Formats: sequence, structure tokens, C-alpha cells
Amino acid sequence: MKATRQRVVVRSVRPEVAGGRFPAKVIAGRPVEVRADILCDSHDVLAAVARWRPAGAKRWFETPLALDVNDSWSGSFTPPELGRYQLTIDAWVDHLATWRRDLRKKAEAEVVEELDLRTGAELVEALLPQASAAVSRRLEQLVAALTDPGLELTTRVDAGLSDELIDLAAPLDPRHESVRYDRVVEIVAERPLAGFSTWYELFPRSASTEPDTHGTLRDVIDRLDHVTSMGFDVLYLPPIHPIGEQHRKGRNNVVNAGPDDPGSPWAIGSRHGGHTSIHPELGTMEDFRALKAACDEHGVELALDIAFQCAPDHPYVTEHPEWFKERPDGSIQYAENPPKKYQDIYPLNFETSDPDGLWNELRSIFEFWLAEGVRVFRVDNPHTKSLAFWQWCLDDLSRRYPDTIFLAEAFTRPKLMYELAMRGFNNSYTYFTWRRHKWEIEAYYTELTQTDVVDFFRPNSWPNTPDILTDQLQYGGRPMYVQRLVLAATLTANYGMYGPAFELMWSEARPGSEEYLDNEKYEIKRWDVDQPHSLREVIALINRIRHAHPALQQDRTLTFHHVDNDQLLLYSKSDEVSGDVILVAVNLDPHHVQAGMTWLDLDALGVADDEEFEVHDLFAGGTYRWSGGENYVELEPHISPAHVFEVRTHSTEHDHERNR
Repeated sequence: MKATRQRVVVRSVRPEVAGGRFPAKVIAGRPVEVRADILCDSHDVLAAVARWRPAGAKRWFETPLALDVNDSWSGSFTPPELGRYQLTIDAWVDHLATWRRDLRKKAEAEVVEELDLRTGAELVEALLPQASAAVSRRLEQLVAALTDPGLELTTRVDAGLSDELIDLAAPLDPRHESVRYDRVVEIVAERPLAGFSTWYELFPRSASTEPDTHGTLRDVIDRLDHVTSMGFDVLYLPPIHPIGEQHRKGRNNVVNAGPDDPGSPWAIGSRHGGHTSIHPELGTMEDFRALKAACDEHGVELALDIAFQCAPDHPYVTEHPEWFKERPDGSIQYAENPPKKYQDIYPLNFETSDPDGLWNELRSIFEFWLAEGVRVFRVDNPHTKSLAFWQWCLDDLSRRYPDTIFLAEAFTRPKLMYELAMRGFNNSYTYFTWRRHKWEIEAYYTELTQTDVVDFFRPNSWPNTPDILTDQLQYGGRPMYVQRLVLAATLTANYGMYGPAFELMWSEARPGSEEYLDNEKYEIKRWDVDQPHSLREVIALINRIRHAHPALQQDRTLTFHHVDNDQLLLYSKSDEVSGDVILVAVNLDPHHVQAGMTWLDLDALGVADDEEFEVHDLFAGGTYRWSGGENYVELEPHISPAHVFEVRTHSTEHDHERNR
């Protein structure tokens, strides 16, 4: 190691993912918090800046970092638009700030000496060659004040400690022996929908209102008013491609389909085409374009399902047999998840002898739908495809189409889910459906929002999917559905639901399973969404609250608060810019009244220790005046299993009045 005069150390920079191997994810137009551990020998004062720029730009911008505690520094910058950015850290010993700190201490102890003032004057004089004429004249005046023995000592000290001196001198700091972080961190700034979205899933073939009639894409247009009236901004359709006819599954996944069974939309491909074709009974490409245009008019994004798998009669099977795994008897291996068998689906083999051909073809599927204006994709089972492929494909597509959003449907091992996010997926499904106890919800969402996972993994919470009907939804009744709705919609900024089934609280499962009885994956359903027991109004209410409150539109400020009842969950979110603070209390017991005393983290709520404040229930109604951390909460699940409180202090009330 060479001898050096550099003394500063920069470590543990955030956001940084896997040592800089993958880009961190942020939202364009929102502040990006930058953190680093910055330290030095001895007790000198340090200075540090975050240096950032759009990738490919020559000019760097700088944002000052400030010392927090324990050598941890932080600051923020705001990427103005979509795209890639670069970030690094510069830090150095600030000799003038060190002198000012020591001068202040000596002045307080009344031990300032002439030499102390002369030392400061020399530090300032060294800056004069870099200063403009006007700044130089004023600095010379301050130097004169420091060194003039005819002035009172307090006057001379005040000149050295003045804010004006540091304001003029700081930009001239030569940053001698500054240290730069040894990596340039890459950051991807994505559009706001990646950070805050509300998804509704429906099967187009069930969209018709006519009995015994296969729904079409144009029928979906007629459902848009219903979807948007509940506040959803993403309409997600399961695969709309031709469904395989060979080995087609029947109702409830039976092996032999009847003549009228429509098959599973995820068994993609037939004599009618593959992943860039539309199932004939759904309509034509013109119908698709009409639906896309109608979605645009309604202000809702159309999300398509991309499932890289094939039915036995998909054109790829005969055109590219090398893309599939051949068994010893010469047949192609179908998908299995023992004891489940999917004879109607052939997985693609990423160990094919033709990886270039396979990779390019799969990317072209995205490109086809991107050319049709689609910018949101839900990707089926990405964890069963090559990680290297995803990194190559999504990196390329996101550079050319930076407004594209990819949701990973990967219910798999946590580290594999995280790896997919690092490789390019913008959102991911979570284990929310199986997290039901207070301790596991707190532990899981703390991991997702308060560790370095937050720099690359965006959770998208779903209470149900066509594949998942948990036992709590089967038996918990309306209180459980409302409870899970509130949790999904407020724990994370991105959430969704398998729409008609959830809003109508369809809870019939195949015995002993978490799968719906008479599953819509294998048959056409008729949904009467106007039934009086529908959750439509409740869903619309929680979505209105989400859209009205910036605190719920991000995840990084999620804080769990103590309440002395294991059936009560209490947490908050806050938005620093608007001052918006939301506090949520949920009764996890769908059958009984639960009550308890809180012990609130008042700092997280922006409330002083001795301050009275109001909590206004946006969800169930009512306003309560609280004081301090200890307060009483009671929830009757059959009336309302949750409070969604807006926290109002004297200062926030003043802000509300000013903004009216």
C-alpha cells in the first residue's frame, strides 16, 4: 500500500445493490435518500457530497450530505425524469469548519488566543485566489476583522463564527486530499406507477353479460366504468392468446376436457397461433386496440400476462422442438409440481442447444406488445426461467422503453424473489396472503421496507389470486375480507386483487386445498357485481383514501407501533413533503371485539411528547383526541375491523387551513 495523505473512509453507500452489480430502483420526481458511513481518524470535521448525473452525461450535480449519528451521513437528490443515473460520494476533511468548531469551544471557555484568530485568517486567505472579485473583497474584510487587535475580542470571534463567512468560503473549499467512493452506483428512475399502483384482475372470457356466451375484449370495455369507479389504475388480464386444444384441461383441472370446456388461458398456443396472437373467441387485434384505447380514455393502464410456456399444439413445438426437454421415450416433458401435473403445458428448456434463438424469440414477444402500446406486464412464474435471460431481456427493454413495468408472479424462496427483482423486475408478489399473525406481519414487512431490500424490491400485496384462496378467506367471512383489504392497501403502496372473486367474497374452495372450487382458470364464470353484499363501496373507499394521502403512496416510512394485544396490529406511514401522516389499526380476529392500549412512536407520527393531537378515522368515521403515546383502541370486526386514521396536530391543521 502506498503512503497517502488521505484520511477519510467512505463505506456502506445506499442505495447500492449487491455491491453495485445491479441498479437500485427509485421513482423519477421523488427524493432519493443517499446514505453512507463516512469517518476519519482523530476529531476533525468532515464534509461530504453525493455526486450524481444522468448516465452518459458529462456534468455531475452535487448534493451536500449531513452527519446524522455514529458516522452515518445522509442527504437526498431528486432525479427529474425516467432513466439511468450514476451516483458516487466525495468526502474530505473540512479544515475551516474544524477551526470554527474549535474557536467556538474556546470562546465559550474564554480561552481564545491571538494565534487562534491568525490560524483562521490564514485558512480564509488561502481561498482568495479562487474567489470572485466581490467575494474576495468581503472575505478580505472578514480577515481584517479577525486580525485587527484594535477590535473587541468578541467582535473578532463573531467574524470568524459568522454564517456569512461559511457561506462565502464553503464553495471555495479546495477539498484537499478528498476521497471518492470506489464505485459509481447505478440507479434506475422509474415512473410513478411503479411505486404506487392499484391492480384489478379479470378474465375477459367471463366479461359477457349474456348467459352461455364467451366474453370478448370488447365486453371488457363495458366493464371499465365498474373497475375505475372503485379506484383501480391497472387492469390486468390473464393470457389472451389462443388456448391449446391438445391435452386441454377440463373443469376443476380434470385431465379430460368436455367439448365445451374452454381450457386454461395459461396453456398457450394452438393452430390459431401463439404468444403474439389473440384467442379467436376473444376477438381480433382491432378489438384489442379498441380496448387499449378505451383504457387510455378511462385513465387505467392495461396490463398483459406474459407466460413463457406452451400448450402441446403451440407452433413452437413443431417449429423449434430443440426449445423443449425431450424424455427418453421421445415425448416432451410437460410441467409438473408433484403431486400436480400440467399435461396441457410444456415448459421451455433454457438449457437448449439454441439459447440465442430462444432468448431473442422471447424478447420479441415483449417487443410485439410494446409496439401495441402496452407498458405493464405481469410475468407468470419467472422463477422457473433463466435468471441470466431476465437480466439480459429486461435490461435491454427497460433501456429502450423506460416507462415499462414488469410485475413478477414469483411465489418462491425469498432470496430467489429478491434476485429476480435485482435482475430487473419492478414489482413482485409477496407472501402477504400467508402472513396472518401479528408477529409475522411485522417481521415480514419490516424486512421489506426497513432493510436494504427496499432499494431493489417493491412489494405488491394481493389478498387473493386465481390460484390462491387461503383458509382465512374461506372461513373468515366479511370481516376477514375487509381486514385483508385494508392490510394489503395500506401496508404497501402497490397492491391488487383477483377482482370479481374478492369483491363478491367468493370463498368456496376444493376440499382441503387453497384453490377455488369451479375455478375460473378452467371455466367461464358469470359475475353479478351488483349484488347487495358486494365489497364494491368498501374497496372504492380504501382506494380513495390511498389516492388522497401521499403517506400511503410509498413504503419507506412504514413504522409498527406497540399495542398490548396480539390480535391488534398498529402501524403508520408519513410523507415528509406534505406532512401527511396515516395511522392504521387492524383487528386480526374476524370474530371477536379486540381492545388494547397503544404505545405510539410519537416521532414517527410527527407529534411532540406533550402535544395533544387528533386522529380522524377516514375509513369508519369518527374523530378522537389523543395525548402522548398511551391511548385506547377497540375494534368490533362486524362493524369495522380497522381504523385508518389521519393524524392531525396543531401544525397540520394550520397547513390544512392555509391550503384551502
